[in-house]
Amino acid sequence: MANTDEMLQIDLCGGQARVMLCDTTQTVQRCADIHGATPVCTAALGRLMTGTAMLGIMMKGEDESVTVTVKGDGPMGSLVAIADHGKVRACADNPKVELPLRADGKLDVGGAVGRHGRMSVIKDLALSKNYIGQCELVSGEIAMDFAQYFTVSEQQPSLVALGVLVSGGAVLKAGGLLIQPLPGCPDEIIDQLELRSPMFADISREMTFAPIEQLCRDWFRGMEPKILERTPVSYTCTCSRDRMEKALISIGAKDLQSLIEEDQGAELVCHFCHRKYFFTTEQLQSMMSEAQRK
Repeated sequence: MANTDEMLQIDLCGGQARVMLCDTTQTVQRCADIHGATPVCTAALGRLMTGTAMLGIMMKGEDESVTVTVKGDGPMGSLVAIADHGKVRACADNPKVELPLRADGKLDVGGAVGRHGRMSVIKDLALSKNYIGQCELVSGEIAMDFAQYFTVSEQQPSLVALGVLVSGGAVLKAGGLLIQPLPGCPDEIIDQLELRSPMFADISREMTFAPIEQLCRDWFRGMEPKILERTPVSYTCTCSRDRMEKALISIGAKDLQSLIEEDQGAELVCHFCHRKYFFTTEQLQSMMSEAQRK
């Protein structure tokens, strides 16, 4: 099936506010399939990937990327997502956690992630110095935590809505919305956006009723919504044998010698796609020689 996930970048009120609206249904389904994630973990990873994809779209350079790590005190452990220009991937320490539904019948994402901990954002600016931002978790529900990050670390008040609608092992709909008033935005426009915020509260369910273009027109009627750019979104892993080889060389000659003597080779598994890479003792010896030269 052709991938239809995409991110819309939208201008409101002639440049007074910017919006990102995206459908990430197939991307989240791919992630769930790779990791064998339970519904609650699928929702957590899906929300994280969607929010990270939005940050990735904001990166300007071709080789720039963003990594978002959530370390909460819940049973999922650490969650990591990496994105650049619509390509996103994610993993978690324990993607098979199962929890009862909350009292309101919704998936307990905050319980799985944990309500105490930190969200960290590393922007890889390629040739420039990396940017690192951190904030305390607000709820572990991910959307509020992204909003907290934007407000605290980037001094940019933001409305963030993220949702994943799951039935059994199927992702029925996933997506997100980011609204940011730009410098000089009048109070009356901010008030209008706040009045409309209840419409985004259950965004994944709302997205089952209409395509995101139609939702854009409906939600922002009277605010001159203008779609500036469309970007395809997909679950894409960038692992390769060459990258794995560089990772092995980086551990140093001593540890490579241990792999040769104790394990008679090495098998590395990518955390994001579970692809396996095997290296023979001869290949490890060649890497050890290279590590010694460095």
